[in-house]
Formats: sequence, structure tokens, C-alpha cells
Amino acid sequence: MKVLNLQCAHQHGFEGWFASEDDFTGQLARGLLTCPLCGDAQIQKMLSAPRLNLRAGRDGNAPAASSQATGGLEVGLPAPGSRLQVQLLKAMRQVLAQTEDVGEQFADQARAMHHGEIDQRNIRGRTTPEVAMELIEEGIEVMPLPALPALKETLQ
Repeated sequence: MKVLNLQCAHQHGFEGWFASEDDFTGQLARGLLTCPLCGDAQIQKMLSAPRLNLRAGRDGNAPAASSQATGGLEVGLPAPGSRLQVQLLKAMRQVLAQTEDVGEQFADQARAMHHGEIDQRNIRGRTTPEVAMELIEEGIEVMPLPALPALKETLQ
């Protein structure tokens, strides 16, 4: 398994897990790799230090992943305990606290509010990139948010 540090043209850093270097280059050539934060397909491999998993070889335990898998890619967080990570997690928790999760009904709810069929409120949910673009074209403001696993943990 190859874990590569990747970056899009907008400087969003994330990890990609691939079976081999050939798997990475094949997916990149076919346009299958996109940034999990912005969807940009201009992906480049960044320098990274090798990871030697010596302990797992001795006792059979693999280390737990520290970021959330997203379609074969992982969203990298700022360094643990860094000021940037604290600010990011605080902002995301604030968004979560001040919005209602409507799940797969996001597009329907957003359209109903836009047309005055239901009361306005702050919502979040899931939809496809295509439906999100349709909402934007209809004049409905939407903003994609990353799903970060650390949001469920306490800030330290």
C-alpha cells in the first residue's frame, strides 16, 4: 500500500492511498483523482518522508488511520495541536452547532426555502456536485464542507 501526500492547484493537501505507484499514475492519467475539498482535478504528488511500520510487523497490529477516508482519498488535517487546526475545528463545530442536518433532503429543503414554501433556517446535508451546481445556477447559495472526523472529538 502506498500512502502519498497530494495537493491540488488550490494548495489543499490530502493523502491518497494506492495499491502501487502504477495505480496512482493510472488514476491520475484517467482523471479519477480530485481534491476532496474543492473537486479540483489538477493533482500533484508532494514530497513525503517514508513511513516504516516496524511495530505492526512484530505484533500484527496496524496503526489506526488518523483522517477520514473520502472516496479512496483522505483529507489531511493541519498538524495536531497547531493553531490552524484549532481554528479550523472550532469554526467547523460552530457551523455544525448553528445548522440543522437535513441529510439527503438538502436540495429539496434548500429549494423550498428559496421559493418561500417553508421558513428560512440554516441547514446542511448531502447532495451530489451536479445538484449543488444546479442549486447555485438557481440562485441558491450553497457551500461544500469537508467531513472531518476530529469534529466529534473535544478540542485539546
